[in-house]
Amino acid sequence: MPHLYVEYTDNIKKEADIAGLLEKVNQTLLGHSDIIPAGGLRTRAIELSDYIVADGTEDDAFVHVTLKLAPGRSDEEKKVVCDNLFQTIKGHFVHIFESRYIALSMELYEFQNETYKHNNIHTRYEN
Repeated sequence: MPHLYVEYTDNIKKEADIAGLLEKVNQTLLGHSDIIPAGGLRTRAIELSDYIVADGTEDDAFVHVTLKLAPGRSDEEKKVVCDNLFQTIKGHFVHIFESRYIALSMELYEFQNETYKHNNIHTRYEN
């Protein structure tokens, strides 16, 4: 049940190529098929129009990514995936990072409680 959320400030929408970012991060996660099942992967972006960055006096921007995983992966596996994913994110935003103030961050959230799922997409990847 890997779910990836990309929150970004609307002041970078024109230059950020969010659709391209979603494709890149999705492919990065699919590259870890030993621990990221393709049938459970959900990647989405949320554009933020109400926010304050730092002291609010500049047109600062941010992108925050949250990766949510069900339990069962080792700390080492999670670190490898997160390191790889954050490198992809930083690489995507390098041109913006060099031309304006922007904060990039990422967190891993591991579900602690039972999740409820009903999904037949996995059957497409069985074989």
